[in-house]
Amino acid sequence: MRGRIMTGAAALGLAMLAACETDGGAGAPGSAYAQPAGAEIVILDVALAADVFADGVKVEKLTGDEFGWSEGPVWIREGGYLLFTDVPGNAIYKWSEAGGLETFLKPSGYGGADTEGVFSEPGANGLIPGDLPGTILLGDHGNRAIARLDLATKEKTFLATEFDGKRFSSPNDLLLVEDGAIYFTDPPYGLKGQDASPHKEQPHNGVYLWRPDGSVTLIDGRLTRPNGVVRSPDGGTLYVTVSDPAAALVYAYDLGADGSPTARRLFADLTPMLAEGLRGLPDGMAVDTDGRLYVTGPGGVHVFLPDGTPVARIATGTPVANCAFGDDGSTLYLTSASFLARVRLKTTGLGF
Repeated sequence: MRGRIMTGAAALGLAMLAACETDGGAGAPGSAYAQPAGAEIVILDVALAADVFADGVKVEKLTGDEFGWSEGPVWIREGGYLLFTDVPGNAIYKWSEAGGLETFLKPSGYGGADTEGVFSEPGANGLIPGDLPGTILLGDHGNRAIARLDLATKEKTFLATEFDGKRFSSPNDLLLVEDGAIYFTDPPYGLKGQDASPHKEQPHNGVYLWRPDGSVTLIDGRLTRPNGVVRSPDGGTLYVTVSDPAAALVYAYDLGADGSPTARRLFADLTPMLAEGLRGLPDGMAVDTDGRLYVTGPGGVHVFLPDGTPVARIATGTPVANCAFGDDGSTLYLTSASFLARVRLKTTGLGF
């Protein structure tokens, strides 16, 4: 597996580079969107990539370079718009084709004065569609919780704030499943000093499962920096990324009937690509209806078949923190460090 990824990244396969469009300002309603500098689609398997990318496809930059670290995109079908976060900026933004960029919620996470110097990133991080109509769920770094946000009133309900009598560090990404349970990750990124923070209470950086009865179960406490979390279309496999420069990994967990893992295996090791100078770490993910995995990591978004075969890499010219399908399900939105981008695909996101 490692050898195939390294060889493809070094050779770069067949790179499809689209021409820039410069008329119109990025982010303005109705404008033509420019391709970001350094953007490309790196094809690693021509035959497999033909099922994902149309000829001449390009990455489009939708906003200016205006975010500290953009994250957590989620498509809101009822309104036809995207929400995403700026974690250090403590804000949730709204973007639509018609309206462009707007501030949706600020603060998105902790709203008080950080008099004790607890936080390095006080804002919300991951966002996903909610468990109730008109809501989203979020990983709230600043409030050290997973929460439900009512989109109309912008009121929060905290669902989980602690495990085993100790506060979470900074819940990051979430996954809602059919019975209302929520898988989520809890790395220490929101705390100043991270693992060394005197405010860190959990002895591990965990992957958890919250159930609607309020119970919380530790799924895995062995990962150094658990981050993104998604599931296969058949519900049998849970994927978790590890955003550790020394171990840039993606794990796959086989799930039992009750949603608990029965086995863990390494799905992809992207660590060697960091040595090649590619920027970014395994972070957010998306899944399409055929089970392909779209993993943010070194050099952009890596596209894998369900068996781990690498298909392509979507580069934006900057590290990509997260991705989510939107519009009719065939647009992949990318939160790319300081800006928002998108690419049109031939595939359809899970849930559309």
